[in-house]
Amino acid sequence: MDTETASTTQRYAKVIDASRRVAWQIDRDLIRGRAFDMSRKFLPDGLSLVGELPFLRVDDARLFSQVQGRTYAYLFGLVERFISAKMVEVGRDHALGDQNAFEALVRFTDEELKHQALFRRIEQMMALQMGGPYTCTADPTAVAAAVLGKSTWAVLGLTTHIELFVLAHYRCSIDAAGEIDPLWKDVFRFHWRDEAQHVVIDDLEWRREDATLTDAARDAAVDDLIALVCAVDGILQMQAQADAACFVAMAGTAFDADARRRIDDTMLKAYRWQYIVSGVMEPRFQKTLFALVSPAQRARIEAAMGPLGYAVPDEPTMALPMAA
Repeated sequence: MDTETASTTQRYAKVIDASRRVAWQIDRDLIRGRAFDMSRKFLPDGLSLVGELPFLRVDDARLFSQVQGRTYAYLFGLVERFISAKMVEVGRDHALGDQNAFEALVRFTDEELKHQALFRRIEQMMALQMGGPYTCTADPTAVAAAVLGKSTWAVLGLTTHIELFVLAHYRCSIDAAGEIDPLWKDVFRFHWRDEAQHVVIDDLEWRREDATLTDAARDAAVDDLIALVCAVDGILQMQAQADAACFVAMAGTAFDADARRRIDDTMLKAYRWQYIVSGVMEPRFQKTLFALVSPAQRARIEAAMGPLGYAVPDEPTMALPMAA
């Protein structure tokens, strides 16, 4: 076994050890018989961007966060479906080879299935506690089928992006420790405990897949990744519109046309921040992505992501930074 191969298998082994140490169960460790505290926000202000709507009353600001929390559960239940399916697929490549890698991928898949169950469960809990005219605008199975129709390189890139922004969201929830519902804080914390291991595998598998590609195949895969991010943005636009309408219907305030427009805009900005921009800005994502692509491919990616750069909290005209 050469030095590089030995180092790689050791990285998979470390993931296995960490996965065993932090293993948790939904009911025993996370939910523990609790319900959501409806007197608290579900998402921190740094994610919900509710601070950009200063005209909201305290109760309405809390509801704005809670509607977004329900969508957070719905959307993660959605993305975990294609992530777990892709990990089953790439894990087969290791089945008769590196058994550390194979076990790491099997554990990864099992944990993603657990996350699906968790987010379905808490979305159902919120549905019972919140009520309201809430709508899920995209079907998880149809979305997963569409995503999995793209190149493995692009799907692994999107997966890396998603799981890195989970870590960023956890950091944001720590900063808001006294502000959000304790059960939601635990959702962020326990999700992070698994994803902190998954991002190591994401990096290894993305680079492994990249090494198999021709220049032409990689160029096509870059287009696939851009298309996937654009498709995510399409889902966010539909869900933001539905969630803004849900919020207005449930709020205790009648909003004029200008306030309604600002609510619509901020809901979409928050979702673009949460599910796209916060991941694109993660230095670890940029480091891997830009190590794999050419300058021309990088330029295409930057051009596609540039219009979303406004969705950074408190600096709506800020250009999207890209690491060197």
